[in-house]
Amino acid sequence: MKRILLACASGMSTSILVRKMEEAAEEKGIEAEIWAVAQDKAPSEMERADVLLIGPQMRFMKKKYSKVAEEVGIPLDVIDPVAYGRADGEAVLNKAIELIGE
Repeated sequence: MKRILLACASGMSTSILVRKMEEAAEEKGIEAEIWAVAQDKAPSEMERADVLLIGPQMRFMKKKYSKVAEEVGIPLDVIDPVAYGRADGEAVLNKAIELIGE
């Protein structure tokens, strides 16, 4: 089971992307729990995630989140703006899996 956390400004703008990622995971036969939270909830949610992907509008938070991610031992990155804008769930899912390293 892959646990993929997405963080965005309010937790709302990534809901479509989460749905698309879930669809892509199902098509690929990948068991995944994918959820999105607002920026203030991300640090506490990282404890139960395998990876954190940050919405492109929040790239300035990467340094802050990196400290927490290092403590809990998970990778993180900023979601590609093109994939985010297109709600390309497959591309974002692939990136998450690549970061997890499995």
